[in-house]
Amino acid sequence: MLVPPPGSHSNEYGIIRTFASDEERKSFYASPAFLAWKEKVSSLTEGEPAYKELHGLEAFFRNQTTPNPPHWKMAVATYLGVVPVTIFTSQTVGQLLKGQNYFVANLVGNACVVALLAWAVMPLVTRILKRWLH
Repeated sequence: MLVPPPGSHSNEYGIIRTFASDEERKSFYASPAFLAWKEKVSSLTEGEPAYKELHGLEAFFRNQTTPNPPHWKMAVATYLGVVPVTIFTSQTVGQLLKGQNYFVANLVGNACVVALLAWAVMPLVTRILKRWLH
């Protein structure tokens, strides 16, 4: 649950929900349990709720206490992660695959870049740049 920062005059709260698929998300929002809950809490809210889907890079930068950073900051942070990973991968995996089929070498190299970014580098970059991003 997202709550306003201490000392803020905001009365805006949020809930983050993650779904395995688009079908699961649609099913949840159409379910009798969700619709009954939405009706029950409607007297506690002002206006209609706003729904925002996170795609791609935004998911790396979601934070429970602050809004997402501007897109340009997400792009800079991603660039700072991509550059060393692509250099490292080209000097390691790229050298191992030298002389292999161009497409196979690129598929393997890019898979390594994506894996390193998703599970190692972007979590580290977002942790290091947390103050600047938010």
